[in-house]
Amino acid sequence: MTAAPIAVALDAPDLETAARWATLVTPHVSTVKVGLELYLRYGPDVVASVRGASRVQVFLDLKLHDIPATVRGAARAVARLKPSYLTVHAAGGPAMIRAAVEAAPATRIAAVTVLTSLSEADLTALGLAGPAPDAVRRLAVLAVEAGAQALVCSPQEAAAVRAEVGPGITLITPGVRPAGAANQDQARVATPEDALAAGADLLVIGRPITGAPDPGAAAAAIAAALRRV
Repeated sequence: MTAAPIAVALDAPDLETAARWATLVTPHVSTVKVGLELYLRYGPDVVASVRGASRVQVFLDLKLHDIPATVRGAARAVARLKPSYLTVHAAGGPAMIRAAVEAAPATRIAAVTVLTSLSEADLTALGLAGPAPDAVRRLAVLAVEAGAQALVCSPQEAAAVRAEVGPGITLITPGVRPAGAANQDQARVATPEDALAAGADLLVIGRPITGAPDPGAAAAAIAAALRRV
């Protein structure tokens, strides 16, 4: 049985909890995601802890956004941890994205287009020409032209982005919530089944799995539902 195309967001309060969640979900999912808070608290050790003895892919979600030289150095520093994915902000521009790609050749650089927490009003306030799908498509094309091998967008933009960049780019969608789950701080969401149907390759799911009484069972249930799609 192949693991489901899910990246479980290990937004845990401590390293032990993150490692326990990872152990519970890795039989069912392809990837575990380490975010900024966990990485800043525990440093590079967190990657080895959540990887454990398994072959699970590690998605290092640091959303690097700085001048190209700084991002090149940061990407080179984490490349030795062998993450499968490393995020940068597409809004950092082509030279910055290219620097990350060159510095971490064995890692897929995933460019974050527009954060799923941002609404149309937020984009207007930020001066990003919207609506959101247009802004996402522009940033997606820019990032792919700069060498990004993956893109992060909401499930609602996945189909349009896929049509724009073609089949060779990995689409990662946060804002995935099983039917009945609370949206929390995500503004643009979809169910796992709808996200896959829209063209997503990897679904980021956090609290609906890690907040369940049995995270392993929750991951298994979502994985089984996806296999029926």
